[in-house]
Amino acid sequence: MAVIGSRSSSDGRRTVGRKEARTVPRPSGNGRGRAREVVPEVAERLARLAAVRPGAHRVVSCYLKLEPRDRSRGKYLIKIKNRVREVTQALPRLGLPRGVQDAIVRDLERIQQYLRAPANLPSSQGIALFACEAIDLFEALPLPVVYRSRLSVDATPLIRELASVEEEFGRLLTVVLDRMGARFFEVTAYDTKELSGLRADSTRGGRFHGDQSGPGRGEFSYHNRIRTEKQRHYEAIARELFTIDRRHPAHGIVLAGTGSDAGAVEPFLHNYLVERVIGTARLNPKEASPAAVHAATLAVREAWERDEERTQVGEMLEGLGNGWSVNGMDPTLYALSRGQVRTLLVHADASEPGFRCGESGRLARTERECRGEGEPVPVLDVVDDAIEEALRQGVDINVVYETEARASVDGLAALLRFR
Repeated sequence: MAVIGSRSSSDGRRTVGRKEARTVPRPSGNGRGRAREVVPEVAERLARLAAVRPGAHRVVSCYLKLEPRDRSRGKYLIKIKNRVREVTQALPRLGLPRGVQDAIVRDLERIQQYLRAPANLPSSQGIALFACEAIDLFEALPLPVVYRSRLSVDATPLIRELASVEEEFGRLLTVVLDRMGARFFEVTAYDTKELSGLRADSTRGGRFHGDQSGPGRGEFSYHNRIRTEKQRHYEAIARELFTIDRRHPAHGIVLAGTGSDAGAVEPFLHNYLVERVIGTARLNPKEASPAAVHAATLAVREAWERDEERTQVGEMLEGLGNGWSVNGMDPTLYALSRGQVRTLLVHADASEPGFRCGESGRLARTERECRGEGEPVPVLDVVDDAIEEALRQGVDINVVYETEARASVDGLAALLRFR
């Protein structure tokens, strides 16, 4: 999952780099309903998970992508089944007592059983689950986005991704417009809120009327008036968007409308806003509900992320020659341990067992690499642990799904802060 833009060293905000606008089809259905998955107690549940201390037992943490392609023909169930099998087979590596291992297996089965029931699935594009039989823990929380599907066993719940969702998603502004008006929406990870609206200042009349001055003059005046009205309307939308953004700067902007209306407003935007347009969508402002706007904005953001993947992988390949990037498991894990990583690039399908060095905490693929850094502690998947470490350091993470870009990432890669 790409974050919207890059970190600013001065104020910590993220801004969007200029991208070619992408048009995303209108979501199916009428879009009516809730604007979000209702999770009023997210902060409380997050605090409760952070306080979990299972003692000698282990907590199973599961993050699962539930995008349309994952739901198609139950692909998410196949994915979780394969991950459960891999974790179960790898459990002996952790050296845990037999009773603890058996409890973990039962927790894995509980998670599978929960996901098999369609009624348990949220309408969002991801879900996080945490289970520990010994302390009677089972939590399931919907997520708007998930980096990648992963299943981990650890001494505590892995909640960093859950805690970072709001920050990583950012605050987006979506404007839905047509010739007669415009509606503005603030879209966050869990919520969509409608802001102010505009109505075009137009004088509506008949189609056109000929006059005594010559043939075609009435038609010319009519079309000229239409062009003038459209221009004034787009200028008003641009001014309102600029005003809203000045009050509370957005991380990205989505333009939506019917036909070509959405893209037509972009030339009227201030350069400061144009740089943050991440794409366009097809929506009718008269029918757009907060739920439909949220779904359309997520789709645009997903398309923007695929573009961002190609850009960042290209930057990584270019930086290999001058030392500003690394590609491959070993150099990336080493750079991560030194705090060098600015952006972590993860091959979507990468998975490999590894170790964490007991004293330094560094992740490594082999025990030999931990020589002099403490007793090597086995980890089930060094890639998943690298994501968790990157979250701990506040590193931007981009899991690469785009086929061509993914082929260029050797498991893990990174753009560096320093050489």
